[in-house]
Amino acid sequence: MKEYLGQEIKKLGFGMMRLPQNDGVIDLEQTKEMVDLYMNAGFNYFDTSWGYPGSEEAIKAAVVDRYPREQYLLASKCPVWIAKTAEAAQQMLDTSLERAGVEYFDYYLLHNLGEHRTHFFDDYDIWNYMAKKKEEGVIKHLGFSFHDKADALDEILKAHPEMEFVQLQINYADWENPSVEARKCYEVARKHKKPVIIMEPVKGGTLANPPKQVTDYFKAADPAASPSSWAIRYAASLDGVITVLSGMSSVEQVKDNISYMKDFKALTKEEYEVVEKARVCLASYPTIPCTSCTYCMKGCPKSIAIYGTFEAVNIEKMYGDLEAAKGKYNWNTKGHRWGKASDCVECGKCEEVCPQHISIRAELKAAAVLLED
Repeated sequence: MKEYLGQEIKKLGFGMMRLPQNDGVIDLEQTKEMVDLYMNAGFNYFDTSWGYPGSEEAIKAAVVDRYPREQYLLASKCPVWIAKTAEAAQQMLDTSLERAGVEYFDYYLLHNLGEHRTHFFDDYDIWNYMAKKKEEGVIKHLGFSFHDKADALDEILKAHPEMEFVQLQINYADWENPSVEARKCYEVARKHKKPVIIMEPVKGGTLANPPKQVTDYFKAADPAASPSSWAIRYAASLDGVITVLSGMSSVEQVKDNISYMKDFKALTKEEYEVVEKARVCLASYPTIPCTSCTYCMKGCPKSIAIYGTFEAVNIEKMYGDLEAAKGKYNWNTKGHRWGKASDCVECGKCEEVCPQHISIRAELKAAAVLLED
């Protein structure tokens, strides 16, 4: 008996935000190979957005042009807080449909609600506009993704009970994180009887390569299981989950995810205890909670490699290897022709859009002292 929307969907979704690239261009041939492996294993949920450069076009080439429409589910999103007018905001749906080469989206999301961004959806009357599009059949199921505190989520769901689902950042590292409030947000969604799509289960890749102490916990419990498998299974074990999005970037990642999600088994009580030890351990490291979403970089007047800088800082914080951190920093900045941390003019545009609420300007100052000679 079906208890909630999307219950029948397999619990591994293909997040197409971090597709493999060659010289800054999406590698379509590798993407097609990844899609084929994923589809042949029985999975079919693809997630993209108007705001992911080249992703919707890649979906057209790798999925839409190669598979019958009834064989896959396609989700996209509209970040209308980028738009200058209501007309431009409404046009995002049509643009996404054209880029992806489809006549409808199975799941469509108002993208990244929370903080100062929510009012744009009100100002542009996007709620009513998308409801009409749903009536027209252009959208099959309508929901939103969210980055903010639980109280803000509660207010949105009270105001818009017509929303069918919510997409939340949930992973074991953020479950009790006061900046993310993953547990509290999940509980609010379930209180409103909304099923959940989970994003960032591996926290932008951070949980795929945790510190040695965390890795040792996992290896002691199951030597064959990857750190990513613990993170994704943890998220998929929650009740009321439509699917868990993995932002896969290589064939190897697809194969690893399929190996433990094809015949998914929820975590046991003993496995939950292992993950809890890992969570407590990770919380003791003062890392920068960046997930490499790159929202901060799109409006940066100095084109600073913000997430690349934080990646380098976290190498030093988690592994104590300053030489490796500096090497990564130089590669992520000079190596890719991005600006340095010391180039920051403190305009604050980055902090306005950061889903993780990072004090980016202060962190860049500290990074410049740490990493620049």
